[in-house]
Amino acid sequence: MEIAGLEIDLVRQRMRSLRLTVYAGGRIRVAVPLHTPAAAIEAFVQARRAWIEQHQQRFAAREPAPTLRYETGDNVPFMGQAYVLEVRPAARPRVELQPDTQQLHLYAPADSTAAQREAILAAWYRQQLRQRLPGLLAKWEPVVGRTAAAWGIRQMRTRWGTCNIGAARIWLNLELIKRPLPCLEYVVVHELTHLHEWLHNARFWGLVDQFMPDWRTHRAELNRVLLTSSAAPDAD
Repeated sequence: MEIAGLEIDLVRQRMRSLRLTVYAGGRIRVAVPLHTPAAAIEAFVQARRAWIEQHQQRFAAREPAPTLRYETGDNVPFMGQAYVLEVRPAARPRVELQPDTQQLHLYAPADSTAAQREAILAAWYRQQLRQRLPGLLAKWEPVVGRTAAAWGIRQMRTRWGTCNIGAARIWLNLELIKRPLPCLEYVVVHELTHLHEWLHNARFWGLVDQFMPDWRTHRAELNRVLLTSSAAPDAD
């Protein structure tokens, strides 16, 4: 529907406050409590029009994620670096990083499909991220002053991370293993900070400033490239 001159996906649901999200491609979603008057919704959107346009422009300026065929010669990202993929035939699927030659060797059956090779690489990515997270939590939990009761890894299309406040559980996007380490650390700090404050309000960002003063640089680098070839992290 059109609200304040903008095309809006309006969702009414059981919630306490209005929530605005801008997606890649410019789509705008507004979630509101069930009985919110139309005038209140329009005022909410109009008050945030400049913010909406700013994020639409930011998404439009991002570089598209590379399209991979999972064949020899592809440039594969890992921890902020591009590695040349070399696919080698083998009965036992595995991935081996070759830092000296900036190559990533992917071993797969000779008749493997691109989807199968993608799954092998994704499993390796997950293993690499899982190995790093305990150390990062041990580093940043004392700084933030909050401890995650549990954590996990998900392949997410529109979030770098999420936090379940009640369970003190954080989830991190598998895509983070492709980005530089400071970007991963920023998301860890961001989600841990939600254990102090669940809203993205002035208090929240003030705490992030305190815990990681250079977070803006890391977030800008994180969001420089689209999350995937077809989606981007939401601004909310």
